[in-house]
Amino acid sequence: MSQTPSSRRRTPAPPREDVLAAAMEMIAERGLEKLTMAALGREVGMSSGHLLYYFHSKDELLLRTLEWSEGRLGAERGRLLTRTASARERLDAYVDLYIPDGHRDPHWTLWLEVWNRSQNADDDARDRQAAIEGAWHRDLVALLAEGVSRGEFRAVDPDRFAARLRALLDGFSIHVAIGLRGTDRGTILGHVREFLDEGLLADV
Repeated sequence: MSQTPSSRRRTPAPPREDVLAAAMEMIAERGLEKLTMAALGREVGMSSGHLLYYFHSKDELLLRTLEWSEGRLGAERGRLLTRTASARERLDAYVDLYIPDGHRDPHWTLWLEVWNRSQNADDDARDRQAAIEGAWHRDLVALLAEGVSRGEFRAVDPDRFAARLRALLDGFSIHVAIGLRGTDRGTILGHVREFLDEGLLADV
């Protein structure tokens, strides 16, 4: 028997955070190339048209997924940086959180795709990407400044040192995320620790 409009039940859409979590899980399990609106829709029980209504484009979906993932990383970073430990121990924890877990790390896979698509992004998208970068930078500057003020680090300019360190971390992280031979995570962490020893502890 056919249903009348009043008797039809509409399945409620999942909360937006659940959709973003599902997108991140798909990237982790299947790779970014398998993340399509249709595939994500099947995963969360929504049509691709419904997803487009919420996110307008795949670019926006990817950026919002990145922002969601960064929010979780930001909370973890905050816990690491406010714990009771030396500035150097917390700096090592920052670096450990920054560097990808390995080849095809889902967060870094997503970051690289968003970076690539940003060539044609509008000002709003670029501002949102800059906000993500800015949060990492501000936390690092504050940590370096604290280490300098306590005498743990030599008297570097925190902002300039942070800019150079993050450029180093980005370059190494890309190598790890794409699986460049000879750049496994352990090797990269060793390079970064050596750089920090030479740059921050030389005069201590």
